[in-house]
Amino acid sequence: MKESKAWIREKNILAKNASTIAFEDMDFLRSEACRGIRLELEYWKPEVAMILQRVESTLVIFGSARTPSPEKAQAQLRKAKKALAAAPKNAEAKAALKRAEAAVRDSHYYQVAREFGALVTRESQRIDKTDKTFVVLTGGGGGIMEAGNRGAHDAGGLTASLNITLPFEQKANPYITPDLSFQLHYFSIRKMHFLKRARAVASFPGGFGTMDELFEVLTLIQTKKIPRMPILLFGKEFWEGLIHWQQFVDRRMITPDDLSLFSYCETAEEGWKKICDFYGIDKD
Repeated sequence: MKESKAWIREKNILAKNASTIAFEDMDFLRSEACRGIRLELEYWKPEVAMILQRVESTLVIFGSARTPSPEKAQAQLRKAKKALAAAPKNAEAKAALKRAEAAVRDSHYYQVAREFGALVTRESQRIDKTDKTFVVLTGGGGGIMEAGNRGAHDAGGLTASLNITLPFEQKANPYITPDLSFQLHYFSIRKMHFLKRARAVASFPGGFGTMDELFEVLTLIQTKKIPRMPILLFGKEFWEGLIHWQQFVDRRMITPDDLSLFSYCETAEEGWKKICDFYGIDKD
């Protein structure tokens, strides 16, 4: 039987480092044979840290890494207007102004995510002063993720992230609690950690990654793989403009009841109220 190139590489690794203790042999640990071990390690490292920090539950915030803060969006707009004033007929300058105007519009969601992270963190600290509940957990990058972590940081609470290694570097934002700033390689383990302690999920406007994460949690709840929880979609105009939810029902792809798995929100206060109503939390 002809050996695959992968297994030839494995043999070479073992031959090269046969006398090295297995857990000190980084070539071996990075090999195909140890993929399962790496998956397990990637599960346990964040898990142990969460236990040590007494994180009982999380509020997961999904959304675009490209959504700027209002401050950055306004700075981009001023720059674009200045460039267009200097070259009023320049097509690229006109396009840049349109992009800057769109960024200002979308920066509203950054502000809401920041307010939401702060509000939930303050309220959860008031409710439970021992174990940490509704700890804001994001993907660790910029944009909406940064806003959620920033809000929790503003409120003086713990805030966690699950960053992911990508071909284009995604740096962790500066608002994450250092002991809870994780770097992962496997998307599958990352998704597992997102939902392991989740008691609510907030999805803000985003791209493919946000869609993937949102439909993952909807599927798991629909199929009863995880308990039902509040799924909050911030920005009804965005979501209804993007997804024709009723068509899923009309074509009998889902049941009418499945549309109750999520609800729309526009403000931080509205989102927290929906969480409190779902769990019977006294807001006073």
